[in-house]
Amino acid sequence: MNSFFASVEQQEHPELRGRPVGVVPMMTDSTCCLAASYEAKAFGIKTGTNVGDARRMCPEIQFVEAKHGPYRDYHNRIVEVVGKCTPVDKILSVDEMICHLWSNEREVVDAVKLARHIKESIHREVGECLNCSVGLSLNPFLAKVAAELEKPNGLVIIDDADIPGKLFALDLLDFPGINKRMQARFHAAGVFTTEQMYDRSVDEMRDIWGGVVGERWWHMLRGDEVSLPENPRRSVSHSHVLPPEMRTPDGAWSIAARLLEKACERMRHLGFHARSLGVSVSSVDGGRWHDHALITPSADTWTFMEVLSGVWKPGFRTPIKVGVVLYDLIPSDNVTLPLFDDQARRDRVCAAIDKLNSRYGRTRVTLACALKATSAKEDKIAFGKVQELD
Repeated sequence: MNSFFASVEQQEHPELRGRPVGVVPMMTDSTCCLAASYEAKAFGIKTGTNVGDARRMCPEIQFVEAKHGPYRDYHNRIVEVVGKCTPVDKILSVDEMICHLWSNEREVVDAVKLARHIKESIHREVGECLNCSVGLSLNPFLAKVAAELEKPNGLVIIDDADIPGKLFALDLLDFPGINKRMQARFHAAGVFTTEQMYDRSVDEMRDIWGGVVGERWWHMLRGDEVSLPENPRRSVSHSHVLPPEMRTPDGAWSIAARLLEKACERMRHLGFHARSLGVSVSSVDGGRWHDHALITPSADTWTFMEVLSGVWKPGFRTPIKVGVVLYDLIPSDNVTLPLFDDQARRDRVCAAIDKLNSRYGRTRVTLACALKATSAKEDKIAFGKVQELD
């Protein structure tokens, strides 16, 4: 999907159509844009652009606060529409998915016809402002490369005859998975162009990447289908930029408690226990405090709150950002059942609270120390796996 969050806002609010739009977590110049419409991108505004800078770059830009609910709803509608056209093989994020074509759809003319049908169906059944770029290729990696080549509303093919010539026009940073740090590693190996990367042997690519990933890249660049291992989940985390009225020690503590409450609820939903807790606080003047603690595998909120209370010593008068992370996860099915009634009771209470909040709203039952945070705007944008946010 193209500029998905901004496009949803323009679909929901016709007065924003055709105008530069920035989607932000809160209405303050100290935050940054989570997304920008193509009208805003024409002025150089993009994800991560500071709001104050965006105002200077484009005085007429309209800012809207991000709203998780509509983005998730539009995502679900788009997945449903695409699924009517061809089976959705894998959802990569809130605005990206992979579809493997049936054997009778793989001729170029048939694949292009299907891609156009998907585009038209999204416009007709979801919204005229919702554009997507479709990449057609021999494997998901090259299909993603193709989709990135033409935005918005693109349709690009990379077929057998296009390899490797069509790739040579791309810079190393144009490939998903190569960031500036990885680019520096290529440069250190004497690789400055895509053609030079393509000419490297399997062993040379392994050396540059530092392992089997380089071998996978060698094959994917040539159109081979590569089976990628599933990355095991290692952590559940939440962070939040504090609104101005919460930039006090008490406000930071309340936000931390709320973030921990959300993380525990999400961890239980995913079916994990955690053996470690980490917390960090940043201050307005650039200072940063963090700490962590190891615990017996647990999933109940009270246990983690007791641990958080024990390590909480940031010492900043003007905190600006708080983050918590539950890590060293293990599947709940692998955890030994509690020997003490108190732990079993806590687990049952947590399960009951999760059900109540799922039915009546996420903060219907909450910790007293997190009450102040429930009125603060929360950054709930679903950049990752949408199924975890239901």
